[in-house]
Amino acid sequence: MDLSYGSVYETFRAEVRAFLQEHGHEAPTNQRDYRSEKALAWQEQLIKQGYTARTIPKKYGGFGAEPDILKTRIIADEFAAAKVTSGIGGQGIAMLVPTLLELGSEAQRCEIIPPTLRGELFWCQGYSEPDAGSDLASLRTNAYLDGDEWVINGSKIWTSSAHFADWMFCLVRTEPDAPKHDGISFLLFRMDTPGIDVRPLHDMTETRNFNEVFFTDVRVPAGQMVGERGQGWRVANTILGHERELLGDPNVALTRLNNLIQLMRTETIDGRRVIDMPVFRDRVMRIQGKVMAMRFNDLRLLSAKINQQSAPLARMIVKLQGTELRHELEKLAIDVMGEFGLAYGDNEYLRGDGLWQWNYMYYLGLIIGGGTSQIQKNIISERGLNMPKEPRVQAKAGNA
Repeated sequence: MDLSYGSVYETFRAEVRAFLQEHGHEAPTNQRDYRSEKALAWQEQLIKQGYTARTIPKKYGGFGAEPDILKTRIIADEFAAAKVTSGIGGQGIAMLVPTLLELGSEAQRCEIIPPTLRGELFWCQGYSEPDAGSDLASLRTNAYLDGDEWVINGSKIWTSSAHFADWMFCLVRTEPDAPKHDGISFLLFRMDTPGIDVRPLHDMTETRNFNEVFFTDVRVPAGQMVGERGQGWRVANTILGHERELLGDPNVALTRLNNLIQLMRTETIDGRRVIDMPVFRDRVMRIQGKVMAMRFNDLRLLSAKINQQSAPLARMIVKLQGTELRHELEKLAIDVMGEFGLAYGDNEYLRGDGLWQWNYMYYLGLIIGGGTSQIQKNIISERGLNMPKEPRVQAKAGNA
């Protein structure tokens, strides 16, 4: 059995490798360096070559190639092997862009997608609220129509990147008398709009990744709604599907795995390389197997998308598997470094600019964020495997 890709694909692989050898040094080395001139120039270069935004039509700022699973896999493999970033990501590119391609108007696609792909517009997501996190449909932030503008009042919480985002995509209740899953609309607006107040929330990484956002009579043009009025729940679920894929990206996991293996080859205990110690080698091999499974599942999703098929169970497991795997991977790196793994902040003994420690704490939080692992397991059980729903306990009369 011949499992090779064939000459056409091997030629393409050689082209990707040659590009990385010649230009890889131009890429930013910090995964959080997405607003610098270097990051923007690298993004432009990748789009031009078709290594990111590959299948997005040219009229929307993409490369315009036909979908090809093997070429997509080759690009991911070679960038991971070279330990080079595959470009700017985030909520705008990974979540909003595919949603606009599916549900947005032509004007929204032309105006919003190109600068978002180039990294010129950075987005945040206005979903969770103090009393509407896991039960998102209970959101209370409201908007009413005043002439040709929506007027928004309310608040959002756990809003990643709101402190530097240019725009927000936001769920608001526009039909207060409708059932909770109805009457919700999906709005887009600038973060410098008067009436928006962003307040920081520091997480376990000791950095400001999250925020509270308050809206007081925020006026948004009526044309900045995606989909129909009161029908935003469909848009919301489309976004959530892309969010789960973003939080469990197998290509990023593969890059981190390659970095981990390199770390294990250089760190030593009593003069022995960590990679040569069976207890550590066994742990990294288990992680390798999980990364491989993630990548195969990603191929399943790519194939389903290209063939316009549904793969609900394959999609449901991505967030659960991805976030727990990344936390396990970063944890092994901490153990490999021994006492140096406890270093943090400006400590002179940091390895890899402290990214191992940062990611370890960050992914511990992401096991909760974006839908807790417990909720993800319920979704997989009930919707993916058709198992019985857990019984709902009715409160007794007279009890609070």
